[in-house]
Amino acid sequence: MSRLILSLILIFAVLMNGYGQTKRLRDYGIEIGVLGTGKLNAITDVKGVKVGHETIIEGDDVRTGVTAILPHEGNLYQFKIPAAIYVGNGFGKLAGFTQVKELGNIETPIVLTNTLSVPAASEALITYTLGLKGNEEVRSVNSVVGETNDGWLNDIRGRYVKPSHVLKAIDNAKVGPLAEGNVGAGTGTICFGYKGGIGTSSRLVPKSLGGYTVGVLVQSNFGGVLEISGVPIAKELEKYPFRDKILNDADGSCMIVVITDAPLGSRNLERLAKRAIMGLAKTGGIASNGSGDYVIAMSTAKENFVAHSSDAAVDVKRLIRNDEMSPLFLATIEATEEAILNSLFAAETIIGRDGHIVKSLPIDKVLALMKKYNKIKK
Repeated sequence: MSRLILSLILIFAVLMNGYGQTKRLRDYGIEIGVLGTGKLNAITDVKGVKVGHETIIEGDDVRTGVTAILPHEGNLYQFKIPAAIYVGNGFGKLAGFTQVKELGNIETPIVLTNTLSVPAASEALITYTLGLKGNEEVRSVNSVVGETNDGWLNDIRGRYVKPSHVLKAIDNAKVGPLAEGNVGAGTGTICFGYKGGIGTSSRLVPKSLGGYTVGVLVQSNFGGVLEISGVPIAKELEKYPFRDKILNDADGSCMIVVITDAPLGSRNLERLAKRAIMGLAKTGGIASNGSGDYVIAMSTAKENFVAHSSDAAVDVKRLIRNDEMSPLFLATIEATEEAILNSLFAAETIIGRDGHIVKSLPIDKVLALMKKYNKIKK
């Protein structure tokens, strides 16, 4: 009976999260970095970006889902966008990596899910792409799918994510505010020993430096020694791996999606992606041996869309110079750090496979520590 009650509480919490009831980091007076955020403080602050979730909770053992990110509202196959992928630690199964590396663009939405559901997600992306008007003659689709392993809370071997779930997430994708925490691909994830999940944040580059927006979305499922704005939370709470020479699990993964409206090519997008790993490190993430830490970075600047077919033999691009990249680097670091922390603050305690319970971040204790270190804005 107790597991049934906890499961009902879990479902209620997810529904409430979906309606925006969960507080985020800044709601508690904690600010990360020096740059301003977009209106929503989310990846959807980048114009045209849509995000959709499909959360799968069934019985006692299924705690998983799908998150889909659509970079622009058009036919992404016919109008591809510059992109790059950076691997912080490669213990993962990121589908579609080599073609993005080779050609420097992306032609499908980005889908995040669990490790054993990558093939189902790829199948769905192929179906979605082939079904778009204008793609009737398409014979090759490079679907991009990222994953983390939610097998502690979810019956991952059951492979409950089906192509239909992915198509629903794509169909449900919208602009505007988006749910965080125990939703979509973050339903069964764990971060720093607490419940992790989906998190997002954004930063605005000052108008004098271009006025660009950088948005980040993360699927947090990794370990390390948690810090918040420099405060040693894990040390203070005595909850971190490798204490007293006892090997506690620090493995896991983090998928990071970075989107900007700044006009960047794949080379500078890769440089941008590298900085996202610095944001992960600022939260205390260590990119452990068994962690798959990947960053997918994209530019939605319309003037640099890559037409699938063209009569022109030469593409003319408008690109930011190297010397102007530093503000975007800072924006990416800050947005990644805050997105990860938002995933923790938004997540709820969950019970899953075999009765495993993962508790949410003890926010009251964290806030007391933030006050102790004078890190809460008055």
